[in-house]
Amino acid sequence: MIPPDLTPAVERALLVAQALAAGLGATEAQPCHLLQALLSEEDGLAVSRLLGAGVAGEAIKPAVTSGGPSVPPDRESAPSHLSAKSHEMLDHARVVAADVSGEHTIASDHLLLALVRQDADLRQQLIAAGLDVARLEGGIASRATPALTLDEPLAIEAPADDMETARIVDAAANRAREALRVLEDYGRFALDDGVLTFELKRLRHDFTELMEQFPPVLLLGARDTLGDVGTSLSTEQEQRRHSVHEVLAANSKRLQEALRSLEEFGKLRGQAIGAGLEKLRYQAYALERALLLGHEARRRLAHARLYVLLTGSQCASGLEWTIAEAAAGGAQIMQLREKELGDRELLERARKVRRWTRRAGVLFILNDRPDLARLCAADGVHLGQDDLPVREARHILGPEALIGVSTHDLEQLRKAVLEGASYIGVGPTFASKSKTFPEFPGLAFVEAATRATTLPAFVIGGVNLENIGAAIAAGARRVAVGDAVCRSEEPELAAAQLRRALDAVPLESSGRSAER
Repeated sequence: MIPPDLTPAVERALLVAQALAAGLGATEAQPCHLLQALLSEEDGLAVSRLLGAGVAGEAIKPAVTSGGPSVPPDRESAPSHLSAKSHEMLDHARVVAADVSGEHTIASDHLLLALVRQDADLRQQLIAAGLDVARLEGGIASRATPALTLDEPLAIEAPADDMETARIVDAAANRAREALRVLEDYGRFALDDGVLTFELKRLRHDFTELMEQFPPVLLLGARDTLGDVGTSLSTEQEQRRHSVHEVLAANSKRLQEALRSLEEFGKLRGQAIGAGLEKLRYQAYALERALLLGHEARRRLAHARLYVLLTGSQCASGLEWTIAEAAAGGAQIMQLREKELGDRELLERARKVRRWTRRAGVLFILNDRPDLARLCAADGVHLGQDDLPVREARHILGPEALIGVSTHDLEQLRKAVLEGASYIGVGPTFASKSKTFPEFPGLAFVEAATRATTLPAFVIGGVNLENIGAAIAAGARRVAVGDAVCRSEEPELAAAQLRRALDAVPLESSGRSAER
């Protein structure tokens, strides 16, 4: 068997040596056969070394023509094996190679020097032919790469650790950028949502700024994509996505995991980098909540356009009849808003409304009280700016509850979206008979809000059949009404007329334009 760490010239020499031995009737190729094989290549490195060390050309030729084939047979058909002595020569040649080149690949002059050093008979024959052993040693040693001389000591602090860390940072940074781009593309192109797109873009820009503290040359120098064992490892689950929700969830986790890895290894370069990446990771958690809960809310409320606010004392007829009539006219959500009732009476009424709304096939939202909303099994709760935060209400109601938030300016809207609100109330827009307001954000806020987010937004505050056209012109595609339906003697007709006005304009044509 031919050893693997040989140059092609030495491989040929071994095959020729075995053929020479077989031609002479020997079962094993001896060192003399190795030398004869080396000298059979007249233009080879071994012959060149001997000529340079004093051996005359005419002294080499007899060794070449002394017998055996001059053309090497195929590797598979070599008729004899190397002797133990020949293997010793190869082992010593490997030592010579390491001394000369720092590697273990055996070249023909390495094998020649091993034969001269280790086989006394061959050495004497070559000396008799004119060999100057010292010149041979010196000529072969001159192939060694000279040591680099420095003016002052080179200080290298853990270069292997630096490169390994840089490789980790480079890979994690790439994962984070890729995941961010997937999420931003969804917010920008699928949702066309200005709030989420802006927040994702800001996170990406902040991340890019932090990563500038890692020299790009260092990261690129440490990158080894072809040598990365992970590129060939994947699971079946990684290759499948069954829904947009799964895409968002997978890339949110990918982003968070990458940021965590960067945070830990970033601390090696300084506390500020680790702290900055930690802050970004927390922002990623908040955006995951907004994206995933918002995605589910958009799905559940995709076709909801008319939302009716109910207060028993302000309805022209009983709540049960009003709910049934409004639902028949096209209302899809009912909110019970009772500011004057005690807890016991409110819970009792809420449970009745739950039964009536379930019978009518519409959603039921309770105003202000997530605790009672849970007890009466409402679909969700609506919160004002002075009520519990969204996260606290969700702790009470659970992840699937619909949680709406009243907003009066863009900052409140942004906060509601990022906290994971299911929908927002936008207003007050017009004066209302059922509620007084110190100021009215009005139609300007309707226009700004419907352009800022695609989270379901219900325009609220004094909306009726007379002014709904103005609200629609400002961008409203969903409205929440109270008196317009509750005080009507014909709630079904009132709801149907409002729905006709809303349905005349498709939901997706609100004129919003996400910030890009």
